[in-house]
Amino acid sequence: QVRLVESGGGLVQAGGSRRLSCTASGSFFSMYTMAWYRQAPGKQRELVAAITSGGSTDYVDTVKGRFTISRDNAKTTLYLQMSSLRPEDTAVYYCNAKWRRSLADVRNYWGQGTQVTVSS
Repeated sequence: QVRLVESGGGLVQAGGSRRLSCTASGSFFSMYTMAWYRQAPGKQRELVAAITSGGSTDYVDTVKGRFTISRDNAKTTLYLQMSSLRPEDTAVYYCNAKWRRSLADVRNYWGQGTQVTVSS
């Protein structure tokens, strides 16, 4: 079992920066692919950025060059550094941990979310 707790959300002006953190409790953090998702009002949850256990990263096109995902396995913490924020980045941001141990054993956990509001 993995428990994920996000922090760092809040109100920020357009063009500003914010860093989100997601602290994980439980074992085998380094084995998980970690990701940030977001959900804006009236919209579906979307994948924002992901980082594999090996450190490979990927981003949705709308945040490339502005957001950076990283992880500290020693601290069992995931980060999302957000820069040049836009009002359309306003959403609840969720941390996700996923580990496919075998075909029949997929571990998938979510945090409770943290609100990021970007004012224009």
